Amino acid sequence: MPTIFWIILATFAMSAISLIGAFTLVFKESILKQLTVPLVAFSAGTLIGGALFHLIPEAVKGAGNIIAVMAWVVAGFTAFLIFEQFIHWHHCHRMPSEHKHPVTYMILFSDGLHNFVDGLAMGAAFLVSPGLGLATTLAVAAHEIPQELGDFGILVHGGWSRGRALIFNFISGLTMIVGGVLAFVLARQVNVLWLLPFSAGNFIYIAASDLIPELKNCDIIKRNLLHLFSFIIGIFLMYLLLFVGV
Repeated sequence: MPTIFWIILATFAMSAISLIGAFTLVFKESILKQLTVPLVAFSAGTLIGGALFHLIPEAVKGAGNIIAVMAWVVAGFTAFLIFEQFIHWHHCHRMPSEHKHPVTYMILFSDGLHNFVDGLAMGAAFLVSPGLGLATTLAVAAHEIPQELGDFGILVHGGWSRGRALIFNFISGLTMIVGGVLAFVLARQVNVLWLLPFSAGNFIYIAASDLIPELKNCDIIKRNLLHLFSFIIGIFLMYLLLFVGV
C-alpha cells in the first residue's frame, strides 16, 4: 500500500477517536471515571515507550548525530511547554461534572493544533517505515482516548449539546489528517526526519507533565498498583513491538 494511503488511513482513524465522547451517553460517569485513570496511565507508558524505543532510535539511525537529535527532542518538549503557558492547551481527563471553568472554543483550537502536530508525527513516522508509523499511531491512540473524553466533557459543561460537541470535536480531530498529508508533501522538499525527535519531545512532555501527575491524586494502594501496572504495560507493549518487526 502506498505511504500516502497509510498516512490518510491512520490519521482518519485517529480523527474518529474524537467521537469516543459518545460513550458518555451510554456509561455512567462513575464507571467512566474508574476507567479513565488506568487509560491515562497506559497512555503515559505508550508515549514514553514510543519516544524512547521507536522515535528517538530511528532518528539517531537516520541522522547519525545524537546531539542534533536530542536538540530536536528538547525543542519538541519546549514547544509543548509554550503551548500550555501561552495558548493554555492541556490534556484534560475529567468528567463533565468536574469542569468549573469551561473555555469551549479555546479547547477546540488547542485540541486542533495538538492533533495537527500528532498528524505530522504520524506522517513522518510512516515515511520512515510502515512499522514505525503503526507504533506511533498506537501511542497517539492511547493518549487520544482519555483526552477526547475530557474535551467532550468540557464542551458539554460549557453549554453545548452533546450532538454539537461530538461534531465540533470530530472537526478538530480532522486536523490530524492535514498534519499527516502535510508531512508527506514536505518530504519532497525537506528532510522530515527531524519531526521524529521533535515528536518524541512532545510525547515525553505530555506523559511527564500532563498524564503522570494525574496518577498521583489517589491514596488507595490497590488503585495505585493498577495505575502502575497499566503504565508498565504501556511501556512493555511498545518495547515488544521492537521484536515483531514494528
